Amino acid sequence: MEKWHLMTIVVLIGLTVRWTVSLNSYSGAGKPPMFGDYEAQRHWQEITFNLPIKQWYFNSSDNNLQYWGLDYPPLTAYHSLLCAYVAKFINPDWIALHTSRGYESQAHKLFMRTTVLIADLLIYIPAVVLYCCCLKETSTKKKVANALCILLYPGLILIDYGHFQYNSVSLGFALWGVLGVSCDWDLLGSLAFCLAINYKQMELYHSLPFFCFLLGKCFKKGLKGKGFVLLIKLACTVVASFILCWLPFCTEREQTLQVLRRLFPVDRGLFEDKVANIWCSFSIFLKIKEILPHHFQIIISFCFTFLSLLPACVKLTLQPSSKGFRFTLVSCALSFFLFSFQVHEKSILLVSLPVCLVLSEIPFMSTWFLLVSTFSMLPLLLKDELLMPLVVTTIAFFIACATSFSIFEKTSEEELQLKSFSLSVRKYLPCFTFLSRIIQYLFLISVITMVLLTLITVTLDPPQKLPDLFSVLVCFVSCLHFLFFLVYFNIIIMWDSKSGRNQKKIN
Repeated sequence: MEKWHLMTIVVLIGLTVRWTVSLNSYSGAGKPPMFGDYEAQRHWQEITFNLPIKQWYFNSSDNNLQYWGLDYPPLTAYHSLLCAYVAKFINPDWIALHTSRGYESQAHKLFMRTTVLIADLLIYIPAVVLYCCCLKETSTKKKVANALCILLYPGLILIDYGHFQYNSVSLGFALWGVLGVSCDWDLLGSLAFCLAINYKQMELYHSLPFFCFLLGKCFKKGLKGKGFVLLIKLACTVVASFILCWLPFCTEREQTLQVLRRLFPVDRGLFEDKVANIWCSFSIFLKIKEILPHHFQIIISFCFTFLSLLPACVKLTLQPSSKGFRFTLVSCALSFFLFSFQVHEKSILLVSLPVCLVLSEIPFMSTWFLLVSTFSMLPLLLKDELLMPLVVTTIAFFIACATSFSIFEKTSEEELQLKSFSLSVRKYLPCFTFLSRIIQYLFLISVITMVLLTLITVTLDPPQKLPDLFSVLVCFVSCLHFLFFLVYFNIIIMWDSKSGRNQKKIN
């Protein structure tokens, strides 16, 4: 009972922090004509409530797709419709067709913030609590501390409650999926992950690890026996869940194609805004968008993404394990973020979720990554006037991790899970004994750099000839960090030779 009392306190702390951040401004407040993501979410409620389903994704006089047209899968649209029914009951003006555009009031702000909080309470937070409670070989104190640190992760809080989105819904479904397949509830886990993809298409970042882990399970059971039966059940679950979500949009071929065009707008180019991935960061030196034809940009992006995630996925298929699954989720999501086509800065949250899941296994490196992931969104957060919430939540998260896991005492090769790699290198270089010390120095340099860049961005004006200088520097520095972490997580995956019974995993 004590564990559940402590978990209740942790949840209340998480909710308090979330609601406090939500009292700030939001994306696009008082900034016509497009306003911001807050208006996008409100507008989708207006469209889904007032127009028939067949018109939701099509351009018309009542649905100008240039003004925040729907570009997420059907489950997001259904969620918007559900919120719209509640809004209609409270105040019809909030979703009135055309006349509600850019609507702003304290009552509406309270309503929208509450919808995010309720979604968190129903989907994301229960998944986090259950995940932490199911951690094996972990004391009650560590389970509670783990839940606290995950719920205090500033990136998700600032984007969902400050900038204003519903990322916790798709991430929550994905986490339920992780729980399901890790506990051998494979059909329920597959269903939960299908819901995640049908809420936000960016969940495709996590799709290959799910596919490889489940396929590996089928191979392990034998494709001529139980494995084949499981494969058929999984296929039926996935197909049935997609049919149920997409049924209203599958009556006509053009209807389906239009939704797909909205979900995957390849015409927008390799990247749009300042994002800490390879293509945006290294365009400083090489203008890829200007040099390469559009179709070749897509091909090269696909090749880099596929090759970077291939080793981890192959190993997971051949040697399926819960630990390998979690680390492959990190590696694949990071590969997609760094190399894939049309990445947004907020997509780093898709990497941060699986990193949160390995927080208790590699607390030092996980904490470091989660700090960098929040820093990488600095230009966006400053645009939304979220400097103070950013500073406060980041400090709170860092203190929680440092005190809960004693992260500065967990920097040995074994704690960093680099022992096997170091031993392999020492066969050829006996003097290679300084890896953990190098990582400690890199962490110190990293923190100093992030703090200085934040101070410079906040206090100084960029040169007139280079108005985006500070934003570009933030992206470039963050990208270098993410490349380092991609190598690090892949080393853990490829050099992991421990048996499943010796791993901290979910059972």
